[in-house]
Amino acid sequence: MKAQNNGRILGAELVGTTVLMLGGPGVAILQPEVGYLGISLGFGFSLMIIVYCLGPVSGGHINPAVTLGMFLARKINLAHALFAWTGQILGCVLGATIVYSIASGQQGYERGQFAANLWTAPDGRYFGIASTIVVEVLLTALLVLVWLFTTTRKFAPAMGGLTVGITLALIHMISIQVDATGVNPARSLGTALFADPSFEALQQLWAFIVFPLIGAALGVLLWITLDESRLEDTLLVKVPGFIDARDKFEIGTLEAVDHIEDVID
Repeated sequence: MKAQNNGRILGAELVGTTVLMLGGPGVAILQPEVGYLGISLGFGFSLMIIVYCLGPVSGGHINPAVTLGMFLARKINLAHALFAWTGQILGCVLGATIVYSIASGQQGYERGQFAANLWTAPDGRYFGIASTIVVEVLLTALLVLVWLFTTTRKFAPAMGGLTVGITLALIHMISIQVDATGVNPARSLGTALFADPSFEALQQLWAFIVFPLIGAALGVLLWITLDESRLEDTLLVKVPGFIDARDKFEIGTLEAVDHIEDVID
């Protein structure tokens, strides 16, 4: 087996996250006239390109929540995760810096929101903290679920990049108006660092770190439920109470299915 090259993992995730910042927030900031659909496709295309090009090197996660999901599912080891997270953090800062350096060349440019994630803005936009929690947890879970299914033997490897790219684009179509779509703590950090202080992006940043990470764990649980993998095959088995909860869920599900079958018969 080829030895894991942690330096290349860090480098690939750094480059990949930088590209995501250019293709996602960069599109929103530099070409806002493309609208929500164009911005959504910018994020999706960026992820798709990175997965196909850098996926063989690092997985092409370019998202700390996805990396956490892969780690919890034991698809990668701790060293891989740590070097990937480091690359993602560096990449988000580098990408946001590049976008800002380009945008600031425009006469009269003002940073404004800088495509930062917010649950509320000074002008009353966005849907509030409750809606943000729902979309960040559930949509991150969806993204991680899709990632995990694309890494199984049953899934055609050539379709992985396209599938996760389309998924990310769909996620943005759903939630851009809710909270500017986070589901990626690195992307949220990068834009928050450059947003005008009046938007309080740094004060609200915690939500776009905490809830996507919770969503990543939920995505792994959904994957276990829908796939043939077992809780014992993941790191979630070490969480107190998870085995008992899993067993009760399976028993309840089997009883419900039996009852429905009896009614049909």
